[in-house]
Amino acid sequence: MLPKKKQSQVWAAVLFFALTLCAAANAAEPVVHIIPVSGTVEPGMAAYLKRVVSSLEKDDSAILVFAMDTFGGRVDAAFDIVETICTVPKERTIAYVEKRAISAGALIALSAGTLIMKENTLIGDCAPIIQTSEGHKEAGEKTQTVLRAQFRTLAKRNNYSQVLAESMVSKSMEVYKVTRGEHSEYMDKTTWQELSEQEKKKITSKSTIVSEGELLTMDDKEAADLGFSRRSVATLDQALDVLGYGASEKIEVSENWSETFVRWIQPFLPILMIIGIGAVYVEVKAPGFGIPGIVGIICLGFVFFNQYLVGLADYTEILVFIIGFLLLGMEMFVLPGFGIAGISAILVLAAGLVLSFQNFVLPDPSLPWQGELMIKNLGLVMGTALGALLVSMSVVRFALPKLSKVIKGPYLEATLQDSRAESSEASGICADDEGIALTTLRPSGKVRIKDRKVDAVTQGDFIDPGTPVRVAKVTAGHVIVETIMEKMEK
Repeated sequence: MLPKKKQSQVWAAVLFFALTLCAAANAAEPVVHIIPVSGTVEPGMAAYLKRVVSSLEKDDSAILVFAMDTFGGRVDAAFDIVETICTVPKERTIAYVEKRAISAGALIALSAGTLIMKENTLIGDCAPIIQTSEGHKEAGEKTQTVLRAQFRTLAKRNNYSQVLAESMVSKSMEVYKVTRGEHSEYMDKTTWQELSEQEKKKITSKSTIVSEGELLTMDDKEAADLGFSRRSVATLDQALDVLGYGASEKIEVSENWSETFVRWIQPFLPILMIIGIGAVYVEVKAPGFGIPGIVGIICLGFVFFNQYLVGLADYTEILVFIIGFLLLGMEMFVLPGFGIAGISAILVLAAGLVLSFQNFVLPDPSLPWQGELMIKNLGLVMGTALGALLVSMSVVRFALPKLSKVIKGPYLEATLQDSRAESSEASGICADDEGIALTTLRPSGKVRIKDRKVDAVTQGDFIDPGTPVRVAKVTAGHVIVETIMEKMEK
């Protein structure tokens, strides 16, 4: 027998080993994270999924279940989401089609390592659509080629039929199920026509799965029969039981406040741009800096902040945005009139807005939808700028004159269209009267003369507030002033 000291050491080692095994077992216990993928596929969704997946990709115990319910959306956002999901080992990703995974949703669903569908749900129909003057139209072959390649890549990754996956994209494909003895395979019309007569004689049966002119769209049972879905289930709990995670801890993931705000505000961005650009235009046309300038900066700031949160606007776009406002400030406070600085400010701000709606500067020829997206963004910015100009001109012309009616009177209802006040006696202001500038004169503004606040203009000079001025002359009711220092120099 071992001495008591040795026995205690052995039992301590055994206990330590057992505790280590238990800790390792507990550490390896899988935890299911249920991640909703619902609504329109757009940059806000891509940013949300990237944040969630990035926080879990290094946790080997995390099982990611993407609960799908979407009709699709933007191709570029779908590609970003697919790239994000593929950073996680495929054995840890599951796509659960809760209601539907249509168009870009089908692409996202097939990027997960396992697909399982709830009863009476749909997946497929991923034809790329573009907006034209004649309405919605199927995108050209360049875009379809890239999408088919992405579907083939995902099919290889997850052991799906490549031909069937491609047939979700192009209507021109016709797909057959061909049986040779006990072996069945899927082939398109072109591959079938290239078979020799001897090979065709070995075919025991042939059936059409996807007819030409149609897109592959499957319900849950068809997806299971064609090898996409693992099985049809009634609930998510049943799906997890089928996949062996029924007893695992379940954590439901949700968007944080910023992601919810970003996705909520996305449809209102054109309205914010109209208000922002219109307010900036009013501010440029009006002397000084006031409420329109503040409103314009806030609205355009919301647009940039939103795009920054979804990952489209980066430091480059923010720098462009700041340069635009610096040029605008130079136009408003340094240079008189509206010239090169003002035009440059508008062009720079427009460029910043366009860049903030896309994750590239110039379109990549290998990604055809980028060119279409850039044209769409240019149209959006130009359209909102034109709308903002019309709205701001209407406000200045019609709304502002009626705004005073909100304030209690009394008002003089009679017009003064037949009166004249061209003499210095009528205005009470004479040449050589002295006063002080109350606002910036560029060249028009307000001055105080004889304890009266008077509208005045300069002879093209720029006069800062607080500068002593002298009346040069009074013509047709216009008070023309100059700085006293300029008079002394002359």
